[in-house]
Amino acid sequence: MDRRTENIFLSIIVPAFNEEGNIEAVAEQIKQQAEQFRKYEIIFINDGSTDATAEKLRMLHRSNPNIQFISFSRNFGHQSALLAGIHHASGDCIISMDADLQHPPAMIPQLVSKWQEGFDIVTTIRDDSQNTSWFKRSTSSVFYKLMNRLSNITLEEGAADFRLIDRSVAQVISNSREYNLFLRGYIAWLGYKQCMVPYIPHQRQSGKTKYSFGKMMMLAINGITSFSVKPLRVAMILGTAISLLAFIYAIYAIYVYLETNEAVPGWTSVLVSILFIGGLQLLILGIIGEYLGRTLMQTKQRPDYVIMEKSLQ
Repeated sequence: MDRRTENIFLSIIVPAFNEEGNIEAVAEQIKQQAEQFRKYEIIFINDGSTDATAEKLRMLHRSNPNIQFISFSRNFGHQSALLAGIHHASGDCIISMDADLQHPPAMIPQLVSKWQEGFDIVTTIRDDSQNTSWFKRSTSSVFYKLMNRLSNITLEEGAADFRLIDRSVAQVISNSREYNLFLRGYIAWLGYKQCMVPYIPHQRQSGKTKYSFGKMMMLAINGITSFSVKPLRVAMILGTAISLLAFIYAIYAIYVYLETNEAVPGWTSVLVSILFIGGLQLLILGIIGEYLGRTLMQTKQRPDYVIMEKSLQ
C-alpha cells in the first residue's frame, strides 16, 4: 500500500450520543486536518441520540459530501458504534475518536505520520495528570490493573479508543463474529506492528460525559470476560480453599465435642461461617453466570447494532 501523503484515503469515525453541542465544532476541526490528504471521509455514528444530533448530521452531510453518518435505531453503546464505523469505513487507514473534542483532532497528522512509518496500529495513551478528577484517574488505574492481571492481553494504562488502524486490521475486525466485541482489547490481542503516542485530553466543549461509573464497570467486566477464563479459575481455587478450611474446622469441632468439655453453644461462629460461605457461593455463581450469559448471547447471533438511517451508499 502506498503510504505517501498525496495518495492517502483517510477515514475518521466518530461515535456520537446526544452531542448536538459538539457535532459542528468537531466536524470542522477534523475537516481542517483531513483536507491535507488526497481523499477523506468523516463518518459520524449516531448512537440512538434523543437530541438534535441526527438533524445536525443531516445538515453537515448536505453541506459537505465527505461527511457521512449512520444512525442507529436505539442506543447500542460506544463499542458497537465504533464497530459500525469500522464496518463502513473505506479508507487506507481509519482513525476513531470521540465527538466531545477531548480527543484533539490536531493529532490526526501525527497519527498518520506514524502509520506512514510502517505501524499498522497507532494507539494513543491518555495523560491523566491534567484536567481529570482523582476519582476518574483512580478507577481507570484499577481497570487497567485488573484487566492486565486477569486477562491474557496487556493494555497500557491510559490506552484510549482514540487510535489509527490500517485497512488490513479493519478487515480482520470486520470478519470477526464475536458478539459484543471489546475493541480495545481485541486490537491489542491481534498483534501487528503497533506504537503508542501520548496525548493530553482536552476539556469537553459541551454537555456531560456519557460514560457513567456503571458503564465503566460493565466495560471492565466485558473486557475481562472476553479475553480470559482466569476469574473462573480463581473461583475454583477459592471454592477449593474454603472447602478445605471447612473440612478442617469440622474435624476440630468433632474433636472438641467428643474429647473435651470446651464445647460452648453459640451462634456467632456459625452465623459468620454461613454468611461468608453463602456470599462466596453467590459470587462464584455470578462469575459463572456472566460467562454463561456471554455464551447465550453469542449463540443467538443477534447483530451488534441496527441501522435506522445512513447517508453512505
